[in-house]
Amino acid sequence: MGGKSAGKSVLCFGFPLSIFFIVINEFCERFSYYGMKAVLTLYFTRFLRWEDNFATAIYHTFVALCYLTPILGAIIADSWLGKFKTILYLSIVYAIGQAVLSVGSISELTGGSANNLAPNIALSMIGLILIALGTGGIKPCVSAFGGDQFEENQERQRGTFFSLFYLSINAGSLLSTLITPTLRASECGIHTKQECYPLAFGVPAVLMAVALVVFIIGSRMYKKVKPRGNIMLEVSKCVGFAIKNRFRHRSKEFPKREHWLDWASDKYDKRLIAQTKMVLRVLFLYIPLPMFWAVFDQQGSRWTLQATAMNGDFGFQIQPDQMQIVNPILIVVMVPVVDSLVYPLIKKCKLNFTPLKKMTVGMFLGSLAFVAAALVQVQIDKTYPVFPAAWQAQIKLINVGESPATVEFQPQLGNVSIAPKEETGYLTFNASELQSLHITAALLNKTEPLDLQGEERYTLAFKWDTTNISSNLIWDNMTSKPEDGKSLVRFINNLPFTANVTMGDTDFGELDPLSVTNYTVVPKPDGSYTINASMLQTACTTVSKKFGYGSVYTISLDYCNENALSITYFEDIAPNTVHMAWQIPQYFLLTCAEVLFSVTGLEFSYSQAPSNMKSVLQAGWLLTVAVGNIIVLIVAGASTIEKQWAEYVLFAALLLLVCIIFAIMASFYTYIDPNEIEAQFSKEEKKDQDDNEKEAELDSRM
Repeated sequence: MGGKSAGKSVLCFGFPLSIFFIVINEFCERFSYYGMKAVLTLYFTRFLRWEDNFATAIYHTFVALCYLTPILGAIIADSWLGKFKTILYLSIVYAIGQAVLSVGSISELTGGSANNLAPNIALSMIGLILIALGTGGIKPCVSAFGGDQFEENQERQRGTFFSLFYLSINAGSLLSTLITPTLRASECGIHTKQECYPLAFGVPAVLMAVALVVFIIGSRMYKKVKPRGNIMLEVSKCVGFAIKNRFRHRSKEFPKREHWLDWASDKYDKRLIAQTKMVLRVLFLYIPLPMFWAVFDQQGSRWTLQATAMNGDFGFQIQPDQMQIVNPILIVVMVPVVDSLVYPLIKKCKLNFTPLKKMTVGMFLGSLAFVAAALVQVQIDKTYPVFPAAWQAQIKLINVGESPATVEFQPQLGNVSIAPKEETGYLTFNASELQSLHITAALLNKTEPLDLQGEERYTLAFKWDTTNISSNLIWDNMTSKPEDGKSLVRFINNLPFTANVTMGDTDFGELDPLSVTNYTVVPKPDGSYTINASMLQTACTTVSKKFGYGSVYTISLDYCNENALSITYFEDIAPNTVHMAWQIPQYFLLTCAEVLFSVTGLEFSYSQAPSNMKSVLQAGWLLTVAVGNIIVLIVAGASTIEKQWAEYVLFAALLLLVCIIFAIMASFYTYIDPNEIEAQFSKEEKKDQDDNEKEAELDSRM
C-alpha cells in the first residue's frame, strides 16, 4: 500500500495552491494538442502533398495512438513511477515531439525543394509518435493527480477544481482552434513564401514547454501518492485465470459454475470476482461504441477537407480548419442548457429517459449529422466543373478583340458567335473528330488546325485587327479544380507591345502580344492585388478583384490609358460558392450527439462500476475511441468509393445499424447499485471475521 508524500500545503482562497499550477498546465497542454491537431490534416495534404484518403488514414492512426497510450500511462503511474513522475517524464517526451514536428515542417530542410520531402516526413512522423505517447500517457494522470491534492474534508473544493479543470480544457481547445489555423494561413519561408506550418506547430510547442515549466515550478507543493498497483492488471489477471481454469476443466466430470468468471475463485476472492463481473457487464455494452467515435473524430479530417471546397467569407475570412471551433463553442453552451433545461423538461413529462436511452439517441443524432454532411457534399459536387473523359477534349474560345466573330467547328460540328471581350465557356468534343476551327470576323477569316488530346482542356484566344486575325491555341494543363481551396491566375497580353507583368509580389515575366503566362497560385484569394504592366518606359496599374477560393481566371491586359490598366476577367473555373455556414447544422447535430452520448456514457459507466474499478472503465472508454479511429483509417485505406457523399452515407448507415444493435443490447441491461453490492460483501466479510474470532476464542478456551 502506498501513502501520500506531502508537499508544502499552501492554501489560496481555501484551495491548495498546487492545483492552480495543474490547471494552468492543463490549459497549456490542451492548447498545444488541439492547436497542433487542428492544422494536421491540411499539413498532410498541402505541405506533405498526400492524397486525401492517405492523409485521413494517417490522421486517424495518430488519434488512435493518442487513445491507446493512456492505458500504458495508467499502468506506469499506478505500478511504477507514480502520477507526478509519469506526468513529468512524459511531458518532456511530449514537448520534444512538438518541437520535432515543428522542425519537420520547415521547407528549407531540403533547400526549398518540393520533390524531396523525405526528411520532413521522417521528422513529422517521429514528432507525432512522441506526441501520441506524451499526450496519451499523461491523459489518465493529470485530473487524478489534481484530485490527490485535496484532503478528505475538501469535497466542495475538489468539485470546483474539476469544473475549473474541464473549463481549462475547453478554453485551451477553443483558443488554439481559432489561433493556429490563422498562423498556418500566414506566409513564411526563405526560398519561397508558403503557408507557415513551422509557426502553426511552433506556438503549440512553446505552449507545451510552458506547461512543463509551470508543472515543475509547483513540484514542491504537490502531494504525491506513491504507486499502489494497477487494478487493470489485477482484473486482467483475474479474467485470464478464469478462462485458463475453465479451459483446464472443460470435461463433463467437473460441475458447471453459475458464471464463467467463478472459475477464478480458486485463486481470487469473491469481492474481486463480483466487481469484475460488474465491470464486464458495462464493457460488453462498449462493443458497439467505436462506431460513434469513427463518425465523431472525422471533424478534424473529412469535414476539414470538405470545408476547403467551400466559401469561408463571413464578412471576415474563416479558414477551413477553423470550422472545428464550432464544436467546443456549442459544447460550452449546450451542456448547461441540456442539464438545466432539457433534462428537467423531459422529467416533468414523466418520460423515462435513462442513460442508455440518451446514448442511443446520441448515436442516432450522430448518424443524422453525417446525412447532413452528405447533403452538403452533394451541393459542393454540383459546383465542380465537368472535365473531359479519356476520348474527349474541351476547348474554350476567347474573343479578346473589338469585333464580333463566328467560329465554325470542323468538319461540320456546329458554330458559335462570340461578342468582343467574351468567351464561350468550355465546349466538349470527341478529341479525334474536331479537326479545325474556322474563324470569321468582319471581312476576314482564318482556319486554325487542331490536334487535340483526350482528357485535356484547351483555350483559343483570338482577335481581329484591320489586316488579319491573330490567334493562339493554349494547352491549359488543368484536369481538376485547384486543391485545398487555392486559386490560380494567368495573363494574356492583348496589348500591341511586349509587357512585363506583375501581380503583388509575383512576377509573371515578359509577355509578347497574345502570348499567355502559366497558371500561378494566388497567395491570398480573399485579398486584392496591384496588377502592373510595364512597357516602353510606361507602367500601367490597376487593382484586382478578390478572386475567391478555388477559382481559376485568365486575365486579359486590354489597353493602357494615362497609366490606368484596363483588364478583362475570363472565369476558367468558378470559385467555391457553397458557404461554410452550411456545415453548422452537421456540427450542431454532432455536438448534440456528443452531449447525449459522451457525457452520459461516462456518467453511466461510473455509476455502474465499483469505486476501485473506475480506471478500468476509463481505459475501456478510451479504447473505444482508439478503435473508432482505426475503423476510419481502414475505410479510408480500403474504400473504393469515389464520391465523398457516398462515404458519408456509408458511415451514417453503419452508425444507424450500430445504434439499433446498441438499443437492443441496452434493453436487456439491468441497472445496479455497486455500493449496495459492495456493502453486502463488507457485511458478509465482517460476519465471517466475527465467526472466525469466535472460533479462535473457543479454541483458546479448550
